[in-house]
Amino acid sequence: MARCDDGRVDAEELASALRSWRDRLKPAAVGLPAGGRRRAPGLRRQEVATLAGLTVDYLARLEQGRASNPSPPVLEALSRTLRLSEAEHDHLFRVAGQASSRTARMNTHVTPGAQRLLDRLTDVPVMVLSASWHLVVVNRLGAALLGDLSAAPVRERNMIWRHFTGLPDRFFVMTAEERRALEAEAVADLRVAFGRYPNDRDLRALLRDLRRTSERFRELWKRADVSERVTSRKTIEHPEVGRLTLDCDVLTVAGTDLRLVVYTAESGSSDAGALALLATIGTQAM
Repeated sequence: MARCDDGRVDAEELASALRSWRDRLKPAAVGLPAGGRRRAPGLRRQEVATLAGLTVDYLARLEQGRASNPSPPVLEALSRTLRLSEAEHDHLFRVAGQASSRTARMNTHVTPGAQRLLDRLTDVPVMVLSASWHLVVVNRLGAALLGDLSAAPVRERNMIWRHFTGLPDRFFVMTAEERRALEAEAVADLRVAFGRYPNDRDLRALLRDLRRTSERFRELWKRADVSERVTSRKTIEHPEVGRLTLDCDVLTVAGTDLRLVVYTAESGSSDAGALALLATIGTQAM
């Protein structure tokens, strides 16, 4: 059921997403009274079907993975009724087999232009991640800041795998709330990748192993959140240069799903001074 070729519905993922999106939507958000006894805080199936102009039976078959090839008008109605974000809307269409194109494997090729840009950014830490958060390449200062993973096994070069399996994620300083937010953001972003590349073997294997290994990942994956990674600030406790707080910007390479993750500090700040010192030290301990 989970196979998804070009133009074909991934009924299992579609069903899971529709159920989760219905469960999270409060009646008041769609103008319905919240009174009465409800087994779940979200909308009833009957309510979603009525608002979307569908029969309850058809919506039930979609939510149970028993219906295939929903039409674009049906998907638009569901997206509107469930108040989906743009990223969630796109994900709905992809897993329903209505995306304009599908790629069997995500492209991790660093284009010549991106490589030239990476070569020139010598004074800021930069790493290039695939859509599945796999570390494709990192510059010298990035390795000095975040750790050199060049000799690590392939799976251990995946940032999400490292986090959810307890591998060292090098010096990041976060509150429990910030860590939970980061985890939710990462899993929602990974679901975007799964929607775009449902046939990518490495990605499917990563998801399978994460669900088997991490209870926290399973919990977040069931929520069916879909959103892309955003800019943030990171505080890092580095053993050589101390604590520094950096802006973390995520830039997408045009024509690919590769992301350049760039860490910068305000000019003249103590954080910028720490980065300059780290550039001198490199990956060698003092």
